[in-house]
Amino acid sequence: MAMQHLDPRDPRTRHAGPSPAPGSARAGGTPTGDALAGYLRAQATEFLRALRLHRETGTTAGGPNGAAGPEDPVDAARALRRAVRRVSGSLHTFRPVLDPDWSESIRPELAWLSGTLAMEHAYAARLERLLLALHRLSGAVFPAQSALGTAVGGRSAGAGPDPRKADPGTAGPPTHPASPDRGNLTVGAAKAGALLERQLTLARTRAHSTALQALGSSRFHAVADHIAVLASEVPLTSAAATTDLRPLASAAEERLTDAVTALPLVTAGHPYNAEALNHGLSPDPAPHPQDAPWHQVRLLLRLHRYAREVLEGADAPVDVRLLTAGQALDRHRDASEAAAAAAQAARTPRIAPATAYALGVLHADQRHEVEAARFAFQQSWQKQTVGTP
Repeated sequence: MAMQHLDPRDPRTRHAGPSPAPGSARAGGTPTGDALAGYLRAQATEFLRALRLHRETGTTAGGPNGAAGPEDPVDAARALRRAVRRVSGSLHTFRPVLDPDWSESIRPELAWLSGTLAMEHAYAARLERLLLALHRLSGAVFPAQSALGTAVGGRSAGAGPDPRKADPGTAGPPTHPASPDRGNLTVGAAKAGALLERQLTLARTRAHSTALQALGSSRFHAVADHIAVLASEVPLTSAAATTDLRPLASAAEERLTDAVTALPLVTAGHPYNAEALNHGLSPDPAPHPQDAPWHQVRLLLRLHRYAREVLEGADAPVDVRLLTAGQALDRHRDASEAAAAAAQAARTPRIAPATAYALGVLHADQRHEVEAARFAFQQSWQKQTVGTP
């Protein structure tokens, strides 16, 4: 089996990541295909190590009920996804120096694996976010309709950034809501929470089963074999050893800059403008049209970060602007998907008016979070400071 090419338990390979690759910028030379090969080998080693941890814990993310063993399986799934994303992103950015047949055949498989492994965690995080928001909103504004109108039309005092992902430069101080307590929720909010919990727990359970099936499939074993081979042999082109990687990395940065330039940053400069609520409150179940360009910027920012890692090494100084911008875009994605889940739940047939009302308020609250995240991105992106946080 190709999986036997490299044993992640071997102490000679446990710390391959931090050391600068030969030919990298930090090693004092022009970054060439050797730097890319060293980076990909390190990520393949991390993948194999995470795969071993997953097999030892026997689950992908703690199971549908979130139970974790002595070695947290959530960390194993996260490490798998992290390595897969970096390999896939590097194959995309630096494809001119890689064997085209090999890279084009494996990239779709890496995207499939990354997406499959991400779903269970995404549903769990979405449910937690929505229940925390319901608790915060109901404690602050229910059942007084006047205060509730303030939450929908303006911004309630408690509707700050996600406390789990507070960023430097966000609009307003972060809040710290307590854990959801069903006894303190009003009837409408309690029923809305129960509906969301049923729907998202079912979705998480299905995602868990899908991930388990995927990790036991021949398709996954083929991907794992490819990555195992990558840990010892990177299929570079004959010219890769003398090809400067910096123009390819610069092209990735230019694509990011162009995408950011196309964003409505002037609108995002006004926090909580709520301009996007009109679409969200309509019965149209389609994804929010204003969110797609922001999601694309998030992906391009990730590719740019990975390209910097290839050129400079995994332990290179951190660009604070990129860090905070990425955190803001993560918040944007989370709030956007949470709002969509609330809107989907509100379309459930034959729910009580009070339940639908609470879900509408929840949806509006998450769309305000989307606007706040855009404002935070606008603030962080315009800062030119680079350093180590």
